[in-house]
Amino acid sequence: MSHLQYPSVSVVVPCYRSAGTLEELVERIDATFDEEGIEYEVILVVDGSPDDTWKVAETLSARPEVRSLELMRNYGQHNALLAGILHAGNEVIVTMDDDLQHPPEAVPGLLRALMAGKDLVYGVPQEENRSWFRNSTSRIVKRAMAQALNVGHATSISAFRAFRHEIVPAFERVSDAFVSIDVILSWATTRIGTVVVETDARSHGESGYTVRSLVRHTLNMVTGYSIRPLKLVTLLGFLTGLFGFVLLAVVLFLFFTGRTEVAGFTTLASMIALFAGAQMTALGVFGEYLGRLHFRSMSRPAFVIRNDTGPAGPAPTPGGDGPSRTPPPA
Repeated sequence: MSHLQYPSVSVVVPCYRSAGTLEELVERIDATFDEEGIEYEVILVVDGSPDDTWKVAETLSARPEVRSLELMRNYGQHNALLAGILHAGNEVIVTMDDDLQHPPEAVPGLLRALMAGKDLVYGVPQEENRSWFRNSTSRIVKRAMAQALNVGHATSISAFRAFRHEIVPAFERVSDAFVSIDVILSWATTRIGTVVVETDARSHGESGYTVRSLVRHTLNMVTGYSIRPLKLVTLLGFLTGLFGFVLLAVVLFLFFTGRTEVAGFTTLASMIALFAGAQMTALGVFGEYLGRLHFRSMSRPAFVIRNDTGPAGPAPTPGGDGPSRTPPPA
């Protein structure tokens, strides 16, 4: 057993199609934390999984350290994380995937980095174990965060995180379905560190990320937490107007110098397509923002819990007036 005094930890795991990995994951967490002398709880958040994931999670909840939440439907990974974070009661919250790619044995390293004066620590993989497509799209999303959201540490972002419970109030007023855990964390603190960890290859099933889901997540993140797209639309409008002004000057010059020629259909159609494209792009971006406002005005929930194997008590409500967390299992 380690002689280092670790803080108590809440491990939050969003679960989807992970019936074959949860038992091993919990066993490895238990073995690692017992060896290090870490007080802990595991919160399994089943995100509307269509397989037997909830049955496995419910069975694992027979352990005093495990608590399982079942959401009413599939809300998405970040929404499931939000549900678990708001139910966490220990000093440090660790988030990790359910597919065994994030080794529980690396958690003490994250905790030691956190205890060295950080509020948030990311476990950065030593080398990527995912497909070429997933790695490429992940890098694109991180660059989008760095540029559009002004998140300087975006290239180091990982789903394997450890952060202090003092950050949790930053999540308590999240009251809509468009959630980005990493953006909210970046708003809460700048004391951020990284630890290189050796991740494992996915041992069961396939990733639930598709081109559509990644594009949707990127759009939600950028339009939900930044006005950079609106600034780009303004720039597009200015450049299009400048082009139109230059075109007008050329036409007037040709007219006054007697070299005017009748414009052909191709030229006219090209100009109409150019300006119509700029207008439709602008309307599309404005529509994204109006859609966000519309959903927020309807108070669309970030998540709704169907089952909770934890102790009785009021569940926290996203967007509420203050903390309303139930205590961790005894």
